Amino acid sequence: MQAWTEPDIPVVPGPARRLRLYDTASGGPVEVPPASDGPARMYVCGITPYDATHMGHAATYVTFDLINRLWRDAGHEVLYTQNITDVDDPLLERAAATGVEWTDLAAEEIQLFREDMTALRVIPPQHYIGVVESIELVAGAVEDLQRAGAVYSVDGDLYFAVKADPAFGSVSNYDRETMRSLFAERGGDPDREGKQDPLDSLLWRHERPGEPAWDSPLGRGRPGWHVECSAIALEHLGMTFDVQGGGSDLIFPHHEMSASGAQVATGKYPFARAYVHQAMVGLDGEKMSKSKGNLVLVSKERQAGSDPMAIRLALLAHHYRTDWFWTSSDLLDAQERLDVWRGAITRGSGPDGAAAVDAVRAALTNDLDTVAALSAIDTWASTNGDDLEAPALVAQAVNALLGVKL
Repeated sequence: MQAWTEPDIPVVPGPARRLRLYDTASGGPVEVPPASDGPARMYVCGITPYDATHMGHAATYVTFDLINRLWRDAGHEVLYTQNITDVDDPLLERAAATGVEWTDLAAEEIQLFREDMTALRVIPPQHYIGVVESIELVAGAVEDLQRAGAVYSVDGDLYFAVKADPAFGSVSNYDRETMRSLFAERGGDPDREGKQDPLDSLLWRHERPGEPAWDSPLGRGRPGWHVECSAIALEHLGMTFDVQGGGSDLIFPHHEMSASGAQVATGKYPFARAYVHQAMVGLDGEKMSKSKGNLVLVSKERQAGSDPMAIRLALLAHHYRTDWFWTSSDLLDAQERLDVWRGAITRGSGPDGAAAVDAVRAALTNDLDTVAALSAIDTWASTNGDDLEAPALVAQAVNALLGVKL
């Protein structure tokens, strides 16, 4: 699957810093990648392409784009993989409701996502992988689980037995009651008769009339949700990669199940060194989601004339682990900030540019403290100084580290 165009990323002089991120699994900060390792490896769960990119999506991909940028700034090679769930129930249901072929709907929305990511200057993954192109890979992952004795059938559908993983639950650290509730809410089927455990997850759905299906050693059918990410991540990154990322609504069941499947299939632990999650972005007091229909779309804002760099700044104005609600003032405030910053770099001089850049690096490498990073540039932009090289240096740093082109 083709990704999108990579933005220009200047090299910023001055000492870089090592990145520390909050790990959901351990409940504390971790340094990734460890100093002794080679490439930094990251997997971020991608879209299900049945609607356009909303601000919650954009916040997620901008957050993990910051990680990518900070790793590069520190001199790491970065291996980044992202999937696209381009066959799943929500996509099929939307296609049926609108009378559009599901493949056409997916292609249209994936292209719009590419355009949004390009506009927001998000660095593309090296591996941008759709489920449809990974059927053989996913089937092989299910076969690995079968050999590990972790698969059983319910009316021809294949399920993963979570009891096979002694570490199950260690990503979310939720109790079973919470798990069961979230499983039902987020696409699971805890009440299906014939399951060995309500939390066991679907690996392979046998063919139903009117649904897409593929031939495989498992029989004709299509993948379940969680195993696709296990299979794609293992293929392109291997076990114990550095960051598994996505929205906080993926902590359970998706990231828990993906990790367990990979761990049982390989017999190795852990799936990822750190599980990093973007908080929810809401609107009018509710989570912004396709199912609720309360969306502020990146493409609509762009079409209305909003500067994509203002959109990016509006997202960066909130710390990634804090839930927040989008309002029209977010974009207005961001545009005002962008105008001030752009004005400041046109001056012939400014205050100490190296100090401002170091303040941005210090903030961002401290669990992506974008609020402090933006404040550091605000302070620089509102202060006079005689450093002739500062405007160009600050513009480079804002571009490379924050992804905002001034």
